[in-house]
Amino acid sequence: MFAIARTELIQIFRNRLVLVTSFIIPVAISAYFIYQHEVFTQLGSLGYIAAIVMFTVGAFGLYTSTVTTLASRRQNLFLKRLRSTAESDAGILAGLVLPATVVAIVQVVGILAVLGAVVGGPDNVLLLVVAVIATVAMMIGLALATAGVTNSPEHAQVTTLPVSLGVIAVASWVGITGTEELAQVKRILPGGAATELVLNAWNGGVALSDSLILLAPTFAWVVVAVSFATRMFRWEPRR
Repeated sequence: MFAIARTELIQIFRNRLVLVTSFIIPVAISAYFIYQHEVFTQLGSLGYIAAIVMFTVGAFGLYTSTVTTLASRRQNLFLKRLRSTAESDAGILAGLVLPATVVAIVQVVGILAVLGAVVGGPDNVLLLVVAVIATVAMMIGLALATAGVTNSPEHAQVTTLPVSLGVIAVASWVGITGTEELAQVKRILPGGAATELVLNAWNGGVALSDSLILLAPTFAWVVVAVSFATRMFRWEPRR
């Protein structure tokens, strides 16, 4: 698994498309939100900025790059060759997904640290960590499911748009309007409960027990996504 991950990490830095998607876009957007933090705090809150940063990295740096990677490795028959080795299917997928996951987590931690240095840290760091882990798990699950219907790296530019733009739109909706109205609707949407969890972690003022309940909808999406991925994921190109 780790040998696959090491090879994949090298490929990430060689692929310009993945490099732009994984690094430049998330960092540029996050930098803008931090630079304009006073404007976005008035629009939503500091927690809203943290949530948008997290989902920007999750959508572009993790989700999109993972789908692109898996589609590319399938297209050039690399997945098929890996299955002829002693590595298990789970180990192969873990090795391919691990580099983008680690890079995304490092980005989120680094960007949120900068945000904290500029505007002040979160109210509950541990809860924020839980929110980030839950979001990463959800985005990986959605990436595996989307990879099953993605035929090529070029096709990934289309198939990833609904989820990547959708989770950011949900995060903006929840971050700006809160959950006083249509709370259940917002929480069951992908990213809605995770966004509220980040808001509670950064802004405070909500009981820990009320926040932890929000993990259920997020992990429910992980289960749904993995279920779809199990049925739809392909190791070889369609003939």
